[in-house]
Amino acid sequence: VQAAINSGIAAARILPDVLQHARPQSQQIRIAFDGDAVLFSDQSERIFQQQGIEAFLEHEKANARQPLPDGPFARLLRNLALIQAGFDSESQPIRTALVTARSSPAHERVIRTFAAWNVRIDEAFFLGGMSKQAIIQAFAPDLYFDDQDVHCQASSGVAPTGQVPWKE
Repeated sequence: VQAAINSGIAAARILPDVLQHARPQSQQIRIAFDGDAVLFSDQSERIFQQQGIEAFLEHEKANARQPLPDGPFARLLRNLALIQAGFDSESQPIRTALVTARSSPAHERVIRTFAAWNVRIDEAFFLGGMSKQAIIQAFAPDLYFDDQDVHCQASSGVAPTGQVPWKE
């Protein structure tokens, strides 16, 4: 998994008990993504981890009009959006969600990034650091991708979860 991520290929370590939390059979595939270090590069996440929330928010405000760099799952989301474009909203076979710890004002860059990518995300949750578990449970994804161990452990109790390692 690490070698794939280091090579720019989407990969995740699927946490145990995946089948225990699989959704009942459905005509729709649901995939939920974290933002930083999953859909987007880990650049902003590293600023947060190394310099704190104030530096992160300042960085995001200064770069609000610049699309976020691609993360390991950006290409997958773009390809899902291409498939979605071929269906009307009533017969949509794929539903996507962004579940991120970001909040205002850092959400602006995310919204502008999706617009620049010409990608539609079905649901977006900007949680401002709140727990993601209840949102993941309510959305009921077939698979949820996140990079943070704390979010993966909590979410794996309610939905199949893949942990995305950071690029080394």
